[in-house]
Amino acid sequence: MTLDAGPPTRWEQEYTGQDWADYADRFAREFAEGVDHDGEARFLDVLAPRGAAILDAGCGTGRVAAGLHRRGHRVVGVDRDAGLLAIAARQYPEVRYLRADLGSVTADVLRSAGAPERFDVVAVPGNVMVFLAPGSERDVLTALATLLVPGGRLVTGFATDRVYRVADFDADCAAVGLVLEHRFATWHLDPWMDDAGWVVSVLRAPAGAEPDPL
Repeated sequence: MTLDAGPPTRWEQEYTGQDWADYADRFAREFAEGVDHDGEARFLDVLAPRGAAILDAGCGTGRVAAGLHRRGHRVVGVDRDAGLLAIAARQYPEVRYLRADLGSVTADVLRSAGAPERFDVVAVPGNVMVFLAPGSERDVLTALATLLVPGGRLVTGFATDRVYRVADFDADCAAVGLVLEHRFATWHLDPWMDDAGWVVSVLRAPAGAEPDPL
């Protein structure tokens, strides 16, 4: 377990103590009934090599991680929220989970947990970027970028109407050395427009070089 003593995340400020069991059960029930909640996993699967090592950063209840595991990828789910991880482990025990602060995940931490140290894809779906502790976003992106293989991809999705804006995200990614490769308005490849309510970004790490640790 790797948790720092930094300020609370926006997620913790809004949702600490909430019981997410009903929320997770609803997704599991609807998935069993054929409702499509698999858009993120399909999107990420297309980007990844077969049998890729994928880090689900901010994995929550494990839905996306499980979808990637079903597609044959080696997935590690990381989250700071112990309650969400307990639900993930109960519903999707086939996935490896690690409780950690996203800004503190290192190759050493992953190695000690028996997980891959580098990843072909780091996925940050589900509004994770806008629920981080205020001011920590660049540090988190730096930490996650260092876990990518050369030329690996970092993929994020978040709402555009929060305090942390797309322009802030782009500036942080540029500072870290991540290059924007694709941008969409949904996980279903709807074209990006400046007034879109959601942004999906695909960024690539430099090939043959480590990202700038700042």
